[in-house]
Formats: sequence, C-alpha cells, structure tokens
Amino acid sequence: MKVLSVSSEVFPLIKTGGLADVSGALPIALQAFEVETKTLLPGYPAVLKVIRDPVVRLELPDLLGEPATVLEVQHEGLDLLILDAPAYYDRPGGPYVDPLGKDYPDNWRRFAALSLAASEIAAGLLPGWRPDLVHTHDWQAALTSVYMRYYPTPELPSVLTIHNIAFQGQFGSEIFPGLRLPAHAFATDSIEYYGTVGFLKGGLQTAHAITTVSPTYADEILTPEFGMGLEGVIASHIDNLHGIVNGIDTDVWNPATDPVVHTHYGATTLKNREENRRSIAEFFHLDNDNAPIFCVISRLTWQKGMDIVANVADEIVAMGGKLVVLGSGEAALEGALLAAAARHPGRIGVSIGYNEPMSHLMQAGCDAIIIPSRFEPCGLTQLYGLRYGCVPIVARTGGLNDTVIDANHAALAAKVATGIQFSPVTETGMLQAIRRAMHFYADRKLWTQLQKQGMKSDVSWEKSAERYAALYSSLVSKGM
Repeated sequence: MKVLSVSSEVFPLIKTGGLADVSGALPIALQAFEVETKTLLPGYPAVLKVIRDPVVRLELPDLLGEPATVLEVQHEGLDLLILDAPAYYDRPGGPYVDPLGKDYPDNWRRFAALSLAASEIAAGLLPGWRPDLVHTHDWQAALTSVYMRYYPTPELPSVLTIHNIAFQGQFGSEIFPGLRLPAHAFATDSIEYYGTVGFLKGGLQTAHAITTVSPTYADEILTPEFGMGLEGVIASHIDNLHGIVNGIDTDVWNPATDPVVHTHYGATTLKNREENRRSIAEFFHLDNDNAPIFCVISRLTWQKGMDIVANVADEIVAMGGKLVVLGSGEAALEGALLAAAARHPGRIGVSIGYNEPMSHLMQAGCDAIIIPSRFEPCGLTQLYGLRYGCVPIVARTGGLNDTVIDANHAALAAKVATGIQFSPVTETGMLQAIRRAMHFYADRKLWTQLQKQGMKSDVSWEKSAERYAALYSSLVSKGM
C-alpha cells in the first residue's frame, strides 16, 4: 500500500513538538505492515541544510502564485518529498513564527500551498508514483482533503489526525479568494466556520476518517470543554472517529544505547542511573544529595499547567524535593520559574530553550517527570519517562490517562502501577501527587518496582502502527 503523509514538521529534520516525533516514527513503523510512505513537508532552511543529494521530482510554477519544486530524498529511514518554495519557507524564525515569536501573517498561504501540492501529488502528478491513500496531520495539512474534494482529481481516501484541536488554523474570510477554491467551498459542509475560514474544520468535513492520538482524547473532543468549538462537527463524523495512542521510536529512546546518556542501563541495572543523576545535578547546579529530582520537560504554557508548577515550586523544595525545568514558552512563566530558581539555589534549576540531548539525559537521570497538562491529546514525555525509569506524575486527562497506570492500592498490590495520576489539575491536586511520590520514593523497593514496571510498558509504535495499517486497508478496500 502506498501512502502520502503530509506534515508541517518531521523529526529529525524539524521539530517544535510531538507532531514531528509522530510523523517521523509512524512511517518507519508501518513498513512492517507493507505500507510504503512518502512524507511531504515544507522546505524550511533547517531542512534544506541537512538533506543530501535531493532529486528534483516535480516543478510547480504557480503554487498559489509562487514557484515551487518538489524534491525527493531519503533521510534516516524516511522517504521524503520536500516542498522547496523559497517565497513561503526561506525565512528566519521557526516553522510558524518569526524571530520575535509572532505568527507569520501569511501562514494561511504557506500551509494552503503545502496542502495544494499534496493534492496534486495525490492526483498522480509525481512521475511514476501515486498513493492509494493520503494521511494529513493537524491544521497545517488539513486543506489537502479539501483540495482533493474540489479539484478534478480521482477520489482517494484520506485520514486526518488531530494532534491538538486547540490549534485550528482559523483565518478571516478575506483570504478565501487566495485559496483558489470554488465559491461553493465556502460552506458549512466545508471550510466556512462562523464566517471565517477554518483549515482544520475543512479537513474534518472532507476526510474519510479522523484519528486522534489517544482513545480518551477521542472521547474528550466530543465535549464542549475539550472540543474547542468543533465538538459538533466531530460528533457528526463519530462513526469515522478513531482514537489510536501514539508510540515512540524505541531505537532513538533506549536507555541501553542512547548516545547522550552518560551511563547506559536497563531495568536490571537501574543503579547505573546514578551517574546520569550526578550529571543532571551538575548541569543545573543542584546540591549533590539523595533528595528526589523532579523534572519538567515542556513548552511553558497554560495548557501544559506550567503556571501550577511555578506556583508550587516553593512547596516542592519545602517537602524535600528538587526541581529541574527545561523548556520555553510564555515570558511570564519563564520569568516565574527563573525567579523560583533564584530563590532556591541548589534546589531548583531552570534551562530556557529547546535542548533535545538534555531532554534525553533528564529522563535518564531524574527520578520523576511531572506532566500537569490541563488537556493532553496524547503526550510523549510520559512515554519517554516510562521507557527510562523516570516515574511519570501526570494529570488524569487524554493520553496521559491512557498510558500511565496510577499507583493506587490495587495497582501496587498487583504490581502493575507505572506512575502517579492526579485530578483535578490544581495546585492542591499536584501537591498531593508529589507527596505520594515522596512517600513512595522513601521506600526504595517500592520505587524500584514502579520504575521497573514502567520500563516493561509497551510504548513502541508496533500496536498503533498495526491499527493504522488496518484503518488504511479498510478505507482503500471500500474504494473511496
């Protein structure tokens, strides 16, 4: 089966969050199920700088008014199609924001161009290759199935994955003429959304199947609390809604072989984590003692519950714990966390920015990872924590609920607990969870049991890739 995957970021080439990890790992996992995937992504400077010996496969002289070229290249096991369109992507900053952190004003055109190019490839414009199915990711690629509906191309089945419904790609109606869609596409059964243009909404209305990245999140987005205004649209497609939990690349995330981990280890050699723990203490200038090190590796935003972390930081120290934070985001939250570190030298350490190697080392050296998200479609850091024996302390929501087994009395007695869940997501709720963690940590046998059970968890892509392959097959066999 041939699949065209369309994503605005793909690890290891370009990453701002979990979307990149999924779009980079899933195609490789699908190979075991005889699914051949080509992934289309934008030709950002960071991408073009890394790839080697690309082949020009397609010229698009007028892609929404700008010239573009589709390059093909193999990179670390991925078959990539790169949309080289300098007018859209050759600029400083990140994939979505300028160097000052502000959204590019033409993001609508940049990602409409990506979607239009994907629809052209779906129609067979790429010489010698045409997909059997198209899989799009989030609002940046969601217009692909809209273009597939309205352009004169043979119908192919399409799947849209929602990684986070909070990001919808909503723009003023004045952009509609620039999309080059027929006038009747501006309708409620397509991209019209309360008088505006909704990229994600259009994708939901036109894709043949919708997936989310955990079963719990699939249920949550049907409610007003989590549906972010699109719960009615999703409910109208409930028969085609599937919750498939994410996996991780267990070759990249492997404490026994990870190149950035100072001392490798496994479930039977957990004592080897101690050297990594000392490295964490050195990097964050912590006191070298036996107090548990709680870590946070996250975007520093309200959604991720980082305001709660900042508010309870003093209490964590008062209880005898240490806290290290890696991430960036809202300036006020960055400032609050840095202020906490200044108040508690040797007990709290904060590193502002993105540091992939350090995120690995923190999982390998810290005792527990705190993930207090107010909503979390799937989450990957708790999966990394399970894999590395860094006990997850998580809010009871979305994929966090699906992937971490709470250390309640029954689970502990059955020796199946893998972490600590808490609800509600408040300062009180988090502090109760941390008190539980401190209690468990004092019992080294019990803490080791939690670590080992977590490391037994199947966090690979194998089962999830099998579900995606089955979904693809069912859609293709229906002849959509």
